[in-house]
Amino acid sequence: MSEFPYSKAHFIGMAGVGMSATALLLRDSGVIVSGSDEAVYPPISEVLAAERLDCRIPYDPANIPPDADLIVIGKNARLVPQTNAEVAEAFARAAGQGAVRPAILSFAEVLGLLSKNRTPVVAAGSFGKTTSVSLLSHCLLEAGLDASYMIGAAPLSPPAAWRVGQGDLFVLEGDEYPSSNTDDRSKFLHYHPAHLILTPLAHDHVNVFPTVESYLAPFHQLMDLTAPEGLVLAAVSGELSRRFLEDTKRPVTTFGVDQGEWQARDIRLGERSRFTLTHKGAAVVEVETGQLGLHNIENMVGVGAFVLTRQLVSAADYARAMGSFLGIRRRLDRKSWRTSVPIYEGFGSSYDKARSAIAAMKLHFPGRPLVAVFEPHTFSWRNRATLHWYDDAFAGCDKVLVYEPASQGAGTHDQVTQKEILARIRQAGQRAMAVTSCAEGVAALESQLTGDEVVLLLSSGPLGGLIEAIPALCERRWPQ
Repeated sequence: MSEFPYSKAHFIGMAGVGMSATALLLRDSGVIVSGSDEAVYPPISEVLAAERLDCRIPYDPANIPPDADLIVIGKNARLVPQTNAEVAEAFARAAGQGAVRPAILSFAEVLGLLSKNRTPVVAAGSFGKTTSVSLLSHCLLEAGLDASYMIGAAPLSPPAAWRVGQGDLFVLEGDEYPSSNTDDRSKFLHYHPAHLILTPLAHDHVNVFPTVESYLAPFHQLMDLTAPEGLVLAAVSGELSRRFLEDTKRPVTTFGVDQGEWQARDIRLGERSRFTLTHKGAAVVEVETGQLGLHNIENMVGVGAFVLTRQLVSAADYARAMGSFLGIRRRLDRKSWRTSVPIYEGFGSSYDKARSAIAAMKLHFPGRPLVAVFEPHTFSWRNRATLHWYDDAFAGCDKVLVYEPASQGAGTHDQVTQKEILARIRQAGQRAMAVTSCAEGVAALESQLTGDEVVLLLSSGPLGGLIEAIPALCERRWPQ
């Protein structure tokens, strides 16, 4: 690992997935790390507890060690000095009001420092980047390559979201969202990729990027940052991806399920799906996977294109790694095997991610009614400008339970109400009902489920505790 210029770091907002993984990377690089947050929930609460990482609750100026020479502040809307005393204390110390004058950085800046003397491989895009980073990291480790990586989620494969390796490769998940409340640059613009994997693009984060042009702009900047001699792989699925690629002048290797230079052919879906990875029409290797959905097959095609083009692993080693990949928590992972009701959780942070998860459920469970339990947690789902998403977001679902929209940051954008969301879904012809508490949601499902359904949980937040309560209900009522 490259020499890091700080020795003691404090993370404000440590319980975020990116923040916690970065904190653990620093700790394993020899930096003394502490942190704070206002609330911690699974899966990050379990990670922090298992790693015995010091995360103090709630926020308080006294949380910051007096000798911390680095303070990392998250992007959470509450992490501003006007309303958060701990953040105010951090900025006061940075201004020289203390024995030590610490630097204040975002976690993206920290990752840029950690990886600057390595060979960074960045996966970016609107959806699929987390899975692609996890797949690539798992593949490299299974092949015996001692890579470093940071994953913005809680993976089941590899076994942790971070790793400090001794090899040259450093795999990073590149997020287009702003770095911090004081830095509007996209997180991935702090990285300097030697190679880039660009997953499918779709207009997202409309509160930050109101137009398609503003959304694509940082991706063009990222493309320019990628080393001239580096490999750029790009998905071609979706209108926005194709539009982006038409506007770039640098050489790009393309991939997709049924488009691009690298493709998946002869797809056979099942509990264990199979496909043939092809390059320019020629069969390369047969792949088997337990992951659901065509979007996950597309991710595997992109990873295969990278490792095989770069000759990092053999085709056989790549196929074995895809077959042993267990997935990521909250990315279509099955919540319980102790009930006959299949319950999966998809990361429902955007329209395209929700549609991909629903499509996967319909493909793999075609004979079972689909019940979606949905929380409008991200700004994108709660913004009036994207209310039209609900016109077909839940097409294919037999019933939708809509939890109350998150209230955090509601005053910073034109937020819609639960009533408006329900009306839009019903107007589209879908059966939908409101849920205002965990107990109400459990009662509704207990009275309405017959045991023949498949349940899809969609949120990027805690869903009011239903993520844990619904599997418990089904285990009791319909044990396996």
